[in-house]
Amino acid sequence: MKIAIVHDNLVCKGGAEQVALSFHNAFPEAPVYTLSYDLQNTYPEFKDCDVRTSWFGKFIRSEKNCKRFYFPLGIIAMQQLDVSGYDIVLQSTTHCAKYIKTSPSTLIITYCHNPFRLVWSSESYEKVLKSGFVKKIIYNRVIGFLKGLDKGFADKTNWFITNSKEVLPRIKAAYQPKNEVAIINPSVKCSNFFLSGKNGEYFLVVSRFETYKKVDLVIDAFKGMPEKKLVIVGKGSQEEAIKKNSGPNVTFLRGLNSQELASVYANCKAFIFPQLEDYGITPLEANASGRPVIAYGKGGVLETMIPYEGDSLKSTAVFFDEQTKESLTAAVKTFETLNFDPNFIRSHAESFDEGAFVSKIRQFVIRKYALSNGVPAEVVETLTPKAVVA
Repeated sequence: MKIAIVHDNLVCKGGAEQVALSFHNAFPEAPVYTLSYDLQNTYPEFKDCDVRTSWFGKFIRSEKNCKRFYFPLGIIAMQQLDVSGYDIVLQSTTHCAKYIKTSPSTLIITYCHNPFRLVWSSESYEKVLKSGFVKKIIYNRVIGFLKGLDKGFADKTNWFITNSKEVLPRIKAAYQPKNEVAIINPSVKCSNFFLSGKNGEYFLVVSRFETYKKVDLVIDAFKGMPEKKLVIVGKGSQEEAIKKNSGPNVTFLRGLNSQELASVYANCKAFIFPQLEDYGITPLEANASGRPVIAYGKGGVLETMIPYEGDSLKSTAVFFDEQTKESLTAAVKTFETLNFDPNFIRSHAESFDEGAFVSKIRQFVIRKYALSNGVPAEVVETLTPKAVVA
């Protein structure tokens, strides 16, 4: 049974890239196909994978340039990436992984983190929303073209998987899947994190600096709490504006290795998560470090966190109801009146550990292949490489 893994691109560190790594751990001998690969800026564990890029990736590797030249060059390159000859293609995607060439008989399983945002939620892009008359016409024509392309390639998928209940109705609306969509929550690799046993001195944000991540909201809230320290780890297109708007109680870090990041998590007071995310791995990383989360109480955190509702020792998070500095400030002040149990928080994170995710993905793939070929699943199991969980 020949399996190929396909991921959109490997040019940064994010939750989707962690899912692709988990796919590798489930099927360690499967090659990983992708639009572009930047070893220096994605997870170093990909060095152990057989990564194969499109021609686009031979010339363009940075995240910025991948976005700049995605239309039309990246789309054309991905359509020319030949992944035929495999029995199963396991895709990790929000946009272009599903555009690859496959054999008609290939079983295609798509882990869809979200339908292509630019196509199916274009109003969430500030550039589109605030564009002038002429630009809006151009955007609408490009988006219309991409919508047909995206839906056409999505139709090749036999089975969809997604990360949360939040995304499920979007997949149904965009792609009208031919089979029931499975939900398998992404994992956190708890072995990468540790409990420090110390009381933290700062609040923490780990995020890309993009508009929807709401890092500016945290900056504004901490301007009104100058006695409290805030550490922000990340980079992105809004970095200059965010740093310019920050106060003296804010420290910025970037380029941390995994050990340094684990230490920053372990020694914080609490992790702040102000954005609306479909799922969100970073709150679980904080929990794996025994640290509680202060989160906007919508989206994926409803599936991963235990909110404070009277017993902080059996909670992993404090939620706030509105994405305003006043609501966040109130949540921070509530948090500081409570006591949390780091061991309980860590134990909760372990229920989302990578081993469980790898096992669920592996079982799903094997069972669907068996179903499509009339072969008992236990026989297929003997034909596939055993899972490796580091």
